[in-house]
Amino acid sequence: MLMLLFLSCSCRFIVTNNGSGHNVAGLRYKEYQLQDYSSWFLKQLNNTNNWKHLKSCLVKADDCSNLSRKYKTLKQYKLAKLTPIEAGCCRPPSVCGYPSVNASYYDFSFHPTSSNKDCKSYKNSRAIKCYSCDACKAGVAQYMKTEWRWLQSST
Repeated sequence: MLMLLFLSCSCRFIVTNNGSGHNVAGLRYKEYQLQDYSSWFLKQLNNTNNWKHLKSCLVKADDCSNLSRKYKTLKQYKLAKLTPIEAGCCRPPSVCGYPSVNASYYDFSFHPTSSNKDCKSYKNSRAIKCYSCDACKAGVAQYMKTEWRWLQSST
């Protein structure tokens, strides 16, 4: 029994060992990149059926729409410590260079300063946001990693 518990904890640690986020200059939160996570996470998140289900849950959770209620001013939003899902799914990656108008709307009159495909995927629409972005998948991976680590430490 003890060996099974050890193997389970070891497996969780190996799967969740990668990915810690990248600091963004001038902001309090981190951005996450999909390639920083284990091949197991990549396989799960890049599976079309898995992601379709997860994406529908993210849209229904309404975290992105809640940002404009949580942060009334642009200054509050820029000082916020966003969760990995908020940072990855609710906004375009910072490399895109889109200026934020408020917590849930970005100005697209500026052309992306990056060739990152997520820059073209992001839309201001509540149902689209960056839910199809690799940044969103990475945010979900970070969330799962954090939760699994918590479970591991409590077993």
